[in-house]
Amino acid sequence: MLKQYKSILFLIAVVLSFSSCVSTKRITYLQDNEQDLDSIIEIQQLKKPYRIQTGDLLSIRVKALDQELVGMFNPIDEANLSATTEERVFFDGFTVDPHGNIRVPTLGEVNVLGYTEKEVREKIEKLLLENYFKDEANIFVTVKLAGIRYTTLGEIGTGSQVIYKEKVTIMEAVANAGGISEYGDMQNVKIIRQFPHGEEVYSIDLTNINAISSPYYYIQPNDMIVVNPLPQKALGFGTTGMEAFRTGVTLLSVVTTSILLFTRL
Repeated sequence: MLKQYKSILFLIAVVLSFSSCVSTKRITYLQDNEQDLDSIIEIQQLKKPYRIQTGDLLSIRVKALDQELVGMFNPIDEANLSATTEERVFFDGFTVDPHGNIRVPTLGEVNVLGYTEKEVREKIEKLLLENYFKDEANIFVTVKLAGIRYTTLGEIGTGSQVIYKEKVTIMEAVANAGGISEYGDMQNVKIIRQFPHGEEVYSIDLTNINAISSPYYYIQPNDMIVVNPLPQKALGFGTTGMEAFRTGVTLLSVVTTSILLFTRL
C-alpha cells in the first residue's frame, strides 16, 4: 500500500509540474528583441491604407460657403457634433451595400468598393461639381469610416466593440475590450477577417514584439478577435505558483485521506 501511495504522489507531482502555473513569457505582451525593433518600426510606417468593403459604415460631410446649399447632405443636428453616439452614426451614416454602393442625395448610388477614404472623397467631390455645384461654391467634403467596429470572444471582454479612430492596433482593440484574462492564450490570438469571397482566419502572437510587423497588427472593420483558454483553465490548476501550490496541497490531502480510510477498512 505504501508503494501505491508513493506512486500516486509521484503522479500528482508530475502533473502539477507540467500543467500548473503559467510561465510569465506566456502572459507578457510584446517581449522585445532589440535587433529587430528598428526594422519592425520601419515596416509599420509603410502600412497600406484600408480599402472599403461591403458592410462598412461611412460618415460623409459636405461644407460650402453657403451652408444652406449643402444641408441635404449633412445630418440635421450637424451643429451639435458633441452629441455623436453610435446610434446616431448608424442612422446618419452611409452603409456600403452588398454591391459596394452607397446612396448619396442627388447623386444616387455611388460605388465605393475597394476605394480608400481619400479616393471616395475625391470621387464625391468630382460628382458634386459635375452635377450639382459650381466651382465658386468652394465645397469641402470629408469622408471617414464611422469608427472601427469589431467583435471579441473567449478569454477577453466578449461582445461588439467600436473605436472612433482611423487606425486601430490589435493592442488597442484588446485594451478597449478589457484585456486578455490570465487564462487567455496570448501566443495564438485568432483574427477572423471578412472578405468579399468569405472569411479568413489568421493567428498573431501578442507576446512577441514581432507582432507589430504583422499585417494583422492593425485590425479592420468587422474583424472578430478570438482568444482561446490555456490548458490550465480546463485542468483547474491555476495560473500562479501559489494557486498551483494550493491545488497540490488539496489533492494530496484528498489522496492521503482516501488511503488512510482504505487502510483502516
